[in-house]
Amino acid sequence: MKRPRLVTYSDSSGEEESGEKESVPNPPVKKRKLPPISSSIVAPGPVDIPALHQGRIRTTPHVEGQFAAHVYVSLALGRQSLLYKVLQGVLRDAKEAIPTLRDIWSPVEANAPPDLHISLSRPIFLRAHQREDLKRAVKNIAKAHKPFVLSFAMLSELINDERTRTFLTIEVGAGHLELRSLSDALTPVLQAIRQQGYYANPRFHASFAWALLHRPQGPVELKSVTSDDVCTPPAASEDLQVASSDCTGKAPDPSSFPTIACLPPEVVKSLNERYGKQFSAPKVGAFNVDSITVKIGKDITSWRILGI
Repeated sequence: MKRPRLVTYSDSSGEEESGEKESVPNPPVKKRKLPPISSSIVAPGPVDIPALHQGRIRTTPHVEGQFAAHVYVSLALGRQSLLYKVLQGVLRDAKEAIPTLRDIWSPVEANAPPDLHISLSRPIFLRAHQREDLKRAVKNIAKAHKPFVLSFAMLSELINDERTRTFLTIEVGAGHLELRSLSDALTPVLQAIRQQGYYANPRFHASFAWALLHRPQGPVELKSVTSDDVCTPPAASEDLQVASSDCTGKAPDPSSFPTIACLPPEVVKSLNERYGKQFSAPKVGAFNVDSITVKIGKDITSWRILGI
């Protein structure tokens, strides 16, 4: 009797056991579009509202992750100091001729101890990783320089780079060379992070009052590097000299904040004649400079000038 022949049938189970399967391409996965993020959970960008800042406008567009910085010498006055009392007299007389003039200590900082800033840099704009580098550099500069005496010499008008504000300032007499040395030492550091150094022929000074200028007709081009922090009292590094021939311009829109063409030259001259000798008096306008300050955003750090 013949035995029946065995026939092997291939099926799916056999393919799995042998490990041999016919590869079947997977169907393409359809990408699902995500719904837009609700505006209720998105943080709004900063809005410039001049009405909240005495008519001042932002001249540098806000950039996320960018920090405004400023290097300067800070001089504490004290409301009972002789210089503060002289400056109050200057302001009183100046406001009689220029009612729109505002001092830098009001209204936001009316209760804070008054101080003056003498800039060593233009406004600086940093990325997050550059903040500590700038601090270390300023700390090293402070170590390499010696303390010195500074005094003020005269009143002057200076205008910011964007020509949006004019400042009443007191210019430095003694101590100019030492301030220049500090400022020059910052230049390589700033150039390394692609920032401008201070002015080629600096006029070191402290601003103590300001007024809005007539706005130019037509659109204003925003600069990449401009003011330190336009929503705070003015930083001295913003200022440039203005000639008396620039004191012209059309009347401003009456619906806007009060503006002026410039500080009348005869007013500045009269104030110098009246108060100039008091500024140069050793007990009034002389200060010991023994530290350098850096402001990055709202963070303020100072280092002693050691002269090591």
